Amino acid sequence: MMSRWFSNMPRWTSATRLAFVLAVLWASAPGVAGDAPGWLHSLSAVPLPKYPDDPDVVRLFDERIITVKDSGEVKTLHRRAYKILRPQGRHHGTVVVSFDSETRLSNLKGWCIPAQGKDYEVKEKDALETGLSEELYSDERTKILTIPAAEPGSVIGYEYEQKERPYLLQNVWWFQDIHPVREAHLTLQLPSGWEYKAYWLNHPEKQPISLPNNQWRWDLADLPAVPQEPSMPPAAAVQGRLVVLFFPNADRQRAIGSWSDLAKWYGGLMVGRREASPEIKQKVMALTAGATTTLEKIRALVHFLQRDIRYVAIEIGIGGYQPHSAQEVFSKRYGDCKDKATLLSTMLREVGVESYYVVIHTRRGVAAPSHPPALGSFNHVILAIRLPADVSTGGLFAVQNHEHLGTLLYFDPTSSFTPLGYLPASLQANYGLLVTEQGGELLRLPLLPPSTNRLMRMGKLTLSPSGTLTGEVKEVRWGEPAVSRRAQLLEVQGPGRTKMLESFLATFLGGFTLTKAEVGNLEKYDENLMLDYNFVAENYAKRAGNLLLVRPRVLGQKSSDLLERKERKYPFEFSTASMETDTFEIALPPGYEVDELPPPVDVNYGFAAYRSKIEVSGGVLKYSRTYEVKDVFVSTAQLGELKKFYRQVMADEFTSAVLRRSSP
Repeated sequence: MMSRWFSNMPRWTSATRLAFVLAVLWASAPGVAGDAPGWLHSLSAVPLPKYPDDPDVVRLFDERIITVKDSGEVKTLHRRAYKILRPQGRHHGTVVVSFDSETRLSNLKGWCIPAQGKDYEVKEKDALETGLSEELYSDERTKILTIPAAEPGSVIGYEYEQKERPYLLQNVWWFQDIHPVREAHLTLQLPSGWEYKAYWLNHPEKQPISLPNNQWRWDLADLPAVPQEPSMPPAAAVQGRLVVLFFPNADRQRAIGSWSDLAKWYGGLMVGRREASPEIKQKVMALTAGATTTLEKIRALVHFLQRDIRYVAIEIGIGGYQPHSAQEVFSKRYGDCKDKATLLSTMLREVGVESYYVVIHTRRGVAAPSHPPALGSFNHVILAIRLPADVSTGGLFAVQNHEHLGTLLYFDPTSSFTPLGYLPASLQANYGLLVTEQGGELLRLPLLPPSTNRLMRMGKLTLSPSGTLTGEVKEVRWGEPAVSRRAQLLEVQGPGRTKMLESFLATFLGGFTLTKAEVGNLEKYDENLMLDYNFVAENYAKRAGNLLLVRPRVLGQKSSDLLERKERKYPFEFSTASMETDTFEIALPPGYEVDELPPPVDVNYGFAAYRSKIEVSGGVLKYSRTYEVKDVFVSTAQLGELKKFYRQVMADEFTSAVLRRSSP
């Protein structure tokens, strides 16, 4: 990942980092008595309206004052205040501020106005400084200031100042939160002769108040919380924000006014990075010596990148955006996403194959054609491989025809388990910035067909008169179902893999014993993943007098009750298009015959389809079904259809066949 690409995102998206901070600092440093500033006291006296959903906190105040100098240096004053309403909101008393070698942090202060008693004050000297970057090595540092008495009824506030010389003259103001916001303000002061452009996302456009000395201020009030809903788009796709681009009016070249401009800026960081050293040339020759076709050569190089180049990120300064040279990545045998893309691109050139960087985000919806070209729109780099005419696209699914470049094959060198021809689910139907020598463009990457992401589960089982179910189940996975399960299995060893399978079976079976478990092609990433397991499940069928009630759908669940819990505001997203089939053949116990079978199901919507049927022949009950996701996006207008779809699937999954004991 490229962590600096997304450094302007709101802190509440970094759950891992926040959890670590709270674990370290829950025992807060003692504050000292001191008067909170007037701006904070004025907020504490204002009554709050009644909010739906009983929030943990309310953000009372959010202010950002940006001052730009002619040199391009930017000074930003941040002020924020919360009122804590519930114990779950205590963590807002921990202030986490990141900075690096090119960003100066100063004047960090915090206060608490308790419901009763004197004010508390903490200053920068009370803060803990640490490195909490997710990268192996980074110059990013973090100061953590714990404000005392952050209890329900308290008002806490803090402020700090940052000075930096940003790589691009733009600022992203995230004014909306998962909690209600009472008031938010942004002030921009530019040097004489400078201009700005403002872009509103997920919020109606609002004109600023013009102030003296080339200043403008935007004021917002009573912003609703962003509700957290299962399978919703990412916060950055729905959260209100204002992107401000600023530049000298006599030097518009410094402005990033289009996606092509941003691609040119990024392309400039690539210059000289893809030079093949003698060692790289020699390695390419060795890897491709036995290959007879261009595609075989590409596969050999991809295999090397996935297996031999570890993912390790070292990001210092511009290194958060600029890749290391191909020679450096090759010699060290590690790098982050942009480093791995750089080395693969360099090696591909040696076999006559051109490729291009694609800058993208790992969640859909963060970048879109209607959005301004903001640096924070991306956090990942992959490649678009330009396929020569002699390469057939058969078996290569992540392909797209480009008007000028021909056939492009998208590939993510960082995704170790995703074979060539496929694309990680989160990147499909996502927008990426294609970087070329001419600039670039924002493109929508393809959504792979459902047939490329398959799970086939087949069971041959026997039911005893006592209701015990025994037998064997085989699974064949390819595409995303193989990638995700393979990654889980490779994280653990033998006993852990058995426990993983037992946990899956326990979801659908009561008392059971796993008697066999085998995995095939686990480390052959280009092959289908195979799972083969046997089990004995006692009391699977339920007795009712001379009847046995048996659920034909033995394993696997496609339905969901997520939409039944509360009214949704946002669209629903599936992870990927896919096709999953289950076939269970259950040999009926001697002395029993079928009394009643569930009806077949056949439902088909634009986004998904489901079909099931039950047949009986030769004393064997055969249940088969197909679950197909055709589109990953379900609009709010389609949520009613999705709810109906899940209800129909759930009814089929939990219905039972009735067996009756035959007359003697």
